[in-house]
Amino acid sequence: MSSSRPSDHFDSPEPDKSVTQPALGVVGYLRFFWRQLTSMRTALFLLLLLAFAAIPGSLVAQRSSDPNGVIQYRVDHPDLYPILDKLQVFDTYTSVWFSSIYLLLFVSLIGCIIPRSIHHFKALRARPPKTPARLTRLAGYTSQTVETDAAGAIDLAKSQLKRLGYRTELYPSKTRAGLASFSVSAERGYLRETGNLVFHTALVGILVSVAIGGSYGYSGQRVVVEGQKFVNVLGDYDSFNPGRFFESDVLAPYRISLDEFSATYELENTAAIGQATDYSAYVTTTTPDGDESQANIKVNEPLDIGGTQVFLLGNGYAPTIVVRDPEGNVVWTDSTPFLPQDTNLTSLGTIKIPDGLAEQVGMIGFFYPTQAELPSGALASGYPDLLNPVLSLRVYTGDLGLDAGVPRSVYELDLDDLTPIAGGGADVDALQLGVGDTVDLPNGLGTIELTDVKRFASFDIHNDPSQFWVLLFAILVLAGLFTGLFIPRRRVWVKATETADGAVTLEYAGLARGEDPRLEEAVAGIAAAHSKQLGLKVEP
Repeated sequence: MSSSRPSDHFDSPEPDKSVTQPALGVVGYLRFFWRQLTSMRTALFLLLLLAFAAIPGSLVAQRSSDPNGVIQYRVDHPDLYPILDKLQVFDTYTSVWFSSIYLLLFVSLIGCIIPRSIHHFKALRARPPKTPARLTRLAGYTSQTVETDAAGAIDLAKSQLKRLGYRTELYPSKTRAGLASFSVSAERGYLRETGNLVFHTALVGILVSVAIGGSYGYSGQRVVVEGQKFVNVLGDYDSFNPGRFFESDVLAPYRISLDEFSATYELENTAAIGQATDYSAYVTTTTPDGDESQANIKVNEPLDIGGTQVFLLGNGYAPTIVVRDPEGNVVWTDSTPFLPQDTNLTSLGTIKIPDGLAEQVGMIGFFYPTQAELPSGALASGYPDLLNPVLSLRVYTGDLGLDAGVPRSVYELDLDDLTPIAGGGADVDALQLGVGDTVDLPNGLGTIELTDVKRFASFDIHNDPSQFWVLLFAILVLAGLFTGLFIPRRRVWVKATETADGAVTLEYAGLARGEDPRLEEAVAGIAAAHSKQLGLKVEP
């Protein structure tokens, strides 16, 4: 069969089925990335990422707070240290990557909050929307035909909805048949969006407050032995962690004297014998004008003074030791804090005597508040209080390394250039002293005496100018979060339409703006209450 198409017919080419994307250009891409950055999903992701980015700061020593720990890490891990150093792990909170996440989160939240706030403000000023023509399609729809005045019924409904916290607007109209129809449009739940905005604004407030507090605040630690004093100046801190913009003239002048440290231990409960039940540091504070006052610092009960909070961190024993040369001259005496090693306060400490004897002398000591012997023959403390105090010392001579220019911890003794002369593999056993005992040092170096045992307390002195604001914004975060979670946003309409026979058809319906499982129940309650106001019989 011959074709009916003309011989000169030309078929058009097959259309290209591929999708052609519009060219965005530089400005288009910038807008795209800005919208992605300022989305709430991105803000939440950055917040989670910031939490993960802060983890290295708690796992590895930081230069700002523990420079000696960084030096020790370099000694212990010479291969890994250069890699971590290049990644700025030892400066986590000031690193490029942490600061980038922090700033991106800040920009993301600001870029998200501002347009949402503008939109929310406009929505608050706008009238509730007009009543839909067909309420039958909406949630909780119910209707009834009654003998009443249509306009009066809607006025009652408006008053009722206002009492329930709805914003209302009346909309009179006419049906196609020309009959009067009155309706009230009501909506509530704008507080939900307000809560969301408060939540995210408070997050920005926390970020700003923490940044200010970290930049201008400071914290420091100090170990104080009974009878000793601490003065709030830089040189009197054992360790000090200043903010980036800290200046020493902000240190409030005051002095704290540790008069007594008291510890109470469990004695009656056999399953908890020796457990601490209370720690109290009795102190005397002195201000520049000479005013003195007594205070008691406990765990979680800090002392507020001079814009700082003084927290009780730890405690232990500080044996008072006197070292004399062969002629009986005192060459060294001090109450040295020993660090607790267990719950019974078996404590470890070091003593360094660089001058006054024929050689430099270093000692590693174990202090037992209540000496007891284990089945293995090793010594330990059987109770944390002073019932049978004994000090055991291993003695070394040689170079203490104090002139090497390398920071040394007062709680550690470098044994590389030292030779044991008592304990620690020496021919002489470790020295043991009770309170009041004096023993000779090996090789005729002199004598050592344990004259007393005092308690020490370690304090953390903390100044944070943003502390109040962080607390305020944290409360606002919780308030905004709960408001955004538990306040539903909904619209409700009540419509009264006159019928041809003179009756009035009342219609009720609602619309959820999000998840609202109780919407139908709410509409039913409004309908029942409205019917009761109209004097109608409400079926249970």
